[in-house]
Amino acid sequence: QVQLVESGGGLVQAGGSLRLSCAASGRTFVMGWFRRAPGKEREFVAGINWSGGATYYADFVKGRFTTSRDIAKNTVYLQMNGLKPEDTAVYYCATGPRQVLRDRRQYGTWGQGTQVTVSS
Repeated sequence: QVQLVESGGGLVQAGGSLRLSCAASGRTFVMGWFRRAPGKEREFVAGINWSGGATYYADFVKGRFTTSRDIAKNTVYLQMNGLKPEDTAVYYCATGPRQVLRDRRQYGTWGQGTQVTVSS
């Protein structure tokens, strides 16, 4: 089973940027990004198909976040610009389905998560 390792989280001021990485131990098809804020359920943030040719975003990150992938490196990225305090959460990458789905229950393999904290 493929393993996923996220990195790139940290503390940033509002309006700042971070780039998260998700390195897979093998080839993956769809990769999804999710986040869980304190007291909230894990929610879909973005997704990318196997080739990187199709990307999907939650409405609350459109225009601010961009996901991409380097197939040769088995790595997916989440570039986060214009960060807001409400973006504070643990961010996870996940894989499993053959097409991008927004339902976290469809993803069977998850990384350990990386903390993103945005100060006001």
